[in-house]
Amino acid sequence: MSEIKTHWSFWVICVVVLIWNVMGSINFIMQMNPDMLVNYPEAAKSLVANRPLWATGAFAIAVFGGALGGILLILRKADAYYLFIASLLGVIVTNIHTLQVSIAIAIWVGSLMSLVVAVILIWYSKLVKRKGWIK
Repeated sequence: MSEIKTHWSFWVICVVVLIWNVMGSINFIMQMNPDMLVNYPEAAKSLVANRPLWATGAFAIAVFGGALGGILLILRKADAYYLFIASLLGVIVTNIHTLQVSIAIAIWVGSLMSLVVAVILIWYSKLVKRKGWIK
């Protein structure tokens, strides 16, 4: 029995997915560090300073779930799908808070972009599972 050949684009997408989610994880870590937060724009500082614990927890689930999903995707594990679902749920819950309290366009764009990417990652992980590229 031969293994299904994975298209080269799969590996490119995996690397982009991992970079995107690691950047989100680094952003989370930076936001938890008061010394790093000093360099953030005023709107972002205010958002972080006033963010409730439930929204911070959801943000952690969103970014770390996505990063772990990206790692599993590279390892060709179908369980990446479930981590991408957890990540999407984290994004939704985080956005419930963010979009209620922020009027900064850059924050809205980033929040909505994260939502779109999370949905695409769920779709993509399902697609590559159907193709047999992950198991």
